[in-house]
Amino acid sequence: MNVRILTLLSAIVVAAALRLVPHPPNFTPIGAMALFSGAYLGRRGAIALVAPLAALFLSDLVLGFYHGMATVYFSTALVVLIGWLALQRRSPLRIGAAAITSSILFFVLTNFGMWLSSGFYPRTLAGLEACYVAAIPFFQNTLAGDLVFSAILFGGFALLERKVPALRLKAA
Repeated sequence: MNVRILTLLSAIVVAAALRLVPHPPNFTPIGAMALFSGAYLGRRGAIALVAPLAALFLSDLVLGFYHGMATVYFSTALVVLIGWLALQRRSPLRIGAAAITSSILFFVLTNFGMWLSSGFYPRTLAGLEACYVAAIPFFQNTLAGDLVFSAILFGGFALLERKVPALRLKAA
């Protein structure tokens, strides 16, 4: 395994481990980790998907399992796909747009899943609306976390690539 892949995988594991330190609700690096994996490991197929999902699962083993895990994992897998499709060419604007898109996708899907399967809300249009309204305060932290941690992961790796020649892609 080359040093570039090992460094990328290490960044993904470290990002997942940050879920284990105290943080505001939903201010985590999970969305950014999934984008980063899709952007940098997307051509490697399964590893781009397995790495963030495995890191998420390992942190869930420590934190405990929770209602709605399936929707969180499905959303995370879709964020990997966003990273792969949208970030083949990376720029701060594209990374920011992908992070915002990922936050919105995560919000819509996980709260729809909560409404559908939790029993907390009636399965009516009014219940769905109540579920989304109740989740709005958490969205700002999701968005902030995705933007901050995307800047750290993508920016940090870009700086490392400049300083460490072994991390640079070989010209084809």
